[in-house]
Amino acid sequence: MASAAEQLAANLNFAAFAKADELKKRIWFTLGALLVYRLGTYIPLPGIDPNIWEQVFKSQAGGILGMFNMFAGGGIHRMAIFALNIMPYISASIILQLLTTVSPQLEALKKEGESGRKQINQYTRYLTVILAAFQAYGIAVGLEGAGNVVSDPGMFFRISTVLTLTGGTMFLMWLGEQITSRGIGNGISLIILAGIVAELPSAIAGTLELGRQGALSTFLILAIIIMAVAVIMLIVFVERAQRRLLIQYPKRQVGNKMFEGQSSHLPLKLNTAGVIPPIFASSLLLLPTTIASFNAGKGPEWFQWLTTQLSHGRPLFLVLYLAMIVFFAFFYTAIVFNPTETADNLKKHGGFIPGIRPGERTAEYIDYVLSRITVIGAIYLAVVCLIPEILISYASVPFYLGGTSLLIVVSVTMDTVAQVQGYLLAHQYEGLIRKSKLRGRRK
Repeated sequence: MASAAEQLAANLNFAAFAKADELKKRIWFTLGALLVYRLGTYIPLPGIDPNIWEQVFKSQAGGILGMFNMFAGGGIHRMAIFALNIMPYISASIILQLLTTVSPQLEALKKEGESGRKQINQYTRYLTVILAAFQAYGIAVGLEGAGNVVSDPGMFFRISTVLTLTGGTMFLMWLGEQITSRGIGNGISLIILAGIVAELPSAIAGTLELGRQGALSTFLILAIIIMAVAVIMLIVFVERAQRRLLIQYPKRQVGNKMFEGQSSHLPLKLNTAGVIPPIFASSLLLLPTTIASFNAGKGPEWFQWLTTQLSHGRPLFLVLYLAMIVFFAFFYTAIVFNPTETADNLKKHGGFIPGIRPGERTAEYIDYVLSRITVIGAIYLAVVCLIPEILISYASVPFYLGGTSLLIVVSVTMDTVAQVQGYLLAHQYEGLIRKSKLRGRRK
């Protein structure tokens, strides 16, 4: 009996070592995949002159190119094969989520469980190819019209650019899926995070260089540092904040035994929409400025006036930016969270909110609470994004120190750390169960 117990203990120790080794392999795989992504952002697109493109990019870095370059990890600045990054896949995912709310077929697929989710993911991949090809063709045409950037313009350059950039996006999509399944964290989010973090040192160095040259005062640089720390603290606090609704389950009888009623909580995040509202708002507002810059100031007079008023720091820009953030915060929350479906699921499992009738009344109450906390979430997003926006406009602070980038970095880091902790906690539970079995055999 003793030898059997010793053998079991040895097996448990080996299993614990294997689990720890598996976690290390997952972390190393994630780091290796992100390294491959970073190497791809330094491989230039064939057929362009990097020096001329460097000059063109610097003249337009304050527009939408600068923001997209932030998400691409410098890929647009270097016009690399990963210049589109993973953004077409994110756009396709959002479009499919929007269509799910209006299409009965997609809504039925969503309710089918794992098989329906795989089918929707397949549709997302097809839409990603279409969006990436469309955007890549637009980039090819834009490069041909931006001076002498392209050495041999024509249809061959356009086709090769479309194939290269679309292939780069699809490779990153596959790489992100591999990180999710074989690594740690959400692969798509980690790719965006890696791009932003990789460019942070150069952004900080550029800010310090502006201070050395006298373009930024020492007081302003200290204010930027204090602001960044305060924004990070605010993001951590709000992203962890929840409004918990008490859910009560009635007593139930199983055989001859009567089980007491249980209670749990329905957590509602303060910021359900995440980082989507500022990304959408920035893209829509910076689009006229980018079109005007590519047209070299040509166009109708009203369009030139609108472009001027939508520049960084202008009152019209700030007002519309604030309004769009609030709108998309409510709009995206309504898409990702369905109070009626939640109320129906609670009713099916016998759960109810104390003092609220199950069914329609519960859905109305959840929608009422969700609308109130979304107001706070929208105000939080507006504060986080508007204050850095003003600094970007008046003090030439890089995009990487803005609220959107800090929001992405902090949120993804928190989610990844939570997954690692959950992974370790699950192994600890497995170890406790095995130890209890070992004690039972020894007795």
